[in-house]
Amino acid sequence: MWRVVAFTECRLVLIAAVPEEIRANTELPRRVEDIELHTQDGLTLVGELALPERAEPVATLITFHPLPTAGGFMDSHIFRKAALRLPALADLAVLRFNTRGTTSDRGTSEGHFAEGIGERFDVDAAMRFAAERQLPHLWQVGWSFGTELVLKYGLEHPADGAVLLSPPLHRTSEAELARWHGSGRPLVAMIPELDDFLRPDEARRRFAVVPEATVIDVPGGRHLWVGERQTRTVLTELVRCTNPAALPLPTQW
Repeated sequence: MWRVVAFTECRLVLIAAVPEEIRANTELPRRVEDIELHTQDGLTLVGELALPERAEPVATLITFHPLPTAGGFMDSHIFRKAALRLPALADLAVLRFNTRGTTSDRGTSEGHFAEGIGERFDVDAAMRFAAERQLPHLWQVGWSFGTELVLKYGLEHPADGAVLLSPPLHRTSEAELARWHGSGRPLVAMIPELDDFLRPDEARRRFAVVPEATVIDVPGGRHLWVGERQTRTVLTELVRCTNPAALPLPTQW
């Protein structure tokens, strides 16, 4: 990449733009749209849609954040970094939103936390929005509490597949999990070795009711995926599922 630094009657002077390492707070070029989702029980939820700067997206991540009563929201760092990087690095659209009663810099969604029950309408609102906007190749991506929403309600809506980050399997019954068997929909679960709630051995036992599911043990991983190394591990897997041609992800921009 080159940039113009001087122009005279005689010459055009160019220097090479030096690539910079992609770090925790790196923001790459993208189009950003503040959005509102409207639930069937009458609430307005706030969110954001990030799109590639110039190209059309090849696939879409619809994200469901961690537990709001424990600090989870649409800006939880993995999802924020996905929105800041993946439209540029992998031509992905990233939809983030606050579930009912949740607050972030984008604002507060109406309603109150509903223990994963009323949030069924939030899942519906997000999936309807994506369908109405004709976003391509929808993948449902849940993190912690968000995985419970995907497992309980994701199959009610068309999608290409689902990725689960640190699924605790607290609110998801065995029967709800077993419904994914034979659904024809890829289910990928990333299980941190040092997770606070569900570790690899127990995860393999619990996910045995969905034998076709891909259960990925992440050595050294933790529930909150803190640190750039763990972030890259998650983002790489999201791209592997949705646009593998974009791998390996660049480490500089």
